[in-house]
Amino acid sequence: MRGLLTVFNKELADYFISWRGIILFGVVLLTAVFAIYGPSGALQNIRADLGSAQLGTTEFVFLRLFTTSGEGSQSFLYFISAFLLPVIGIAFGFDAINSEKNNGTMSRLLSQPIYRDSVFNGKFLAGVITIAIMLASIILLVSGLGLRTIGVPPSSEEAFRLFLFVLLGTLYGAFWLGLAMLFSTFLNRVSTSALAAIAVWIFFLVFMLMISTFIANTLVPINQNSATQEIFRHIGVQINSSRASPIFLFQESTTVLLAPGARTATEILQLQQSGGANFISSTLPLGQSIITIWPHIVTFVAITSMLFAISYYKFMREEIRST
Repeated sequence: MRGLLTVFNKELADYFISWRGIILFGVVLLTAVFAIYGPSGALQNIRADLGSAQLGTTEFVFLRLFTTSGEGSQSFLYFISAFLLPVIGIAFGFDAINSEKNNGTMSRLLSQPIYRDSVFNGKFLAGVITIAIMLASIILLVSGLGLRTIGVPPSSEEAFRLFLFVLLGTLYGAFWLGLAMLFSTFLNRVSTSALAAIAVWIFFLVFMLMISTFIANTLVPINQNSATQEIFRHIGVQINSSRASPIFLFQESTTVLLAPGARTATEILQLQQSGGANFISSTLPLGQSIITIWPHIVTFVAITSMLFAISYYKFMREEIRST
């Protein structure tokens, strides 16, 4: 346990005092603040709605800071899911193992009274804690600025939903950290592991949408004369194909969590098929929101655990020689 804490404290200190950690935190902070408080950010739309009394009877006004898109800009939630958390996870993990081996410090570290598993576990745990601290700090800062600007304090349920968002975002960041550490464990060159992790991120961000559209067009082709049932089947196939992307899964789950009136894409499709479109705008209680996104949470836990287990097994079995 002492060896684990030693590695954890050392890695945590490196993340916070290194230029990489400082630059990443600055980029994330500036992007989040601009998405909400920029000239065309979400705050402008919220102010307009408040001024026209459109939000007078609407709950969860405070959460709209994180889910509302500005004119010509994406929401805070989109930037977090598509760019910021993947970049942070990859940046913290792509050289966690192979850089130590290439510099010769791994053999010297293992020559100390520190177990090999403590090295790997300490690095991974430090990365996860750093992601959680960065995400929580940004949420608190944005919340404080939003509270001062719109003058609407968050309710207890809104605060708890934001807390759950931090936990889910940390788990999502841990997935990208585990993926980057997987490449760092299997690939010897730091540049190669970084490019491999970035390639996977770009694939899920850009190409997965094209692939899901292609699968839907192939399995259930539609045209202007297609029946409504065929259109629904086409959309259902596209949604299920898109769920192969962790980015889509995180966006869907956090939308349900931070926008209580939202539904998953599958639920909306089912309501439309059953003629229950009037129920789409109803607000989900917190318990129902958690039940709705529970399969997403289990999926993230499973794939993150799998990535960690594969990397852990490879690191424990490989031979590390002094250089």
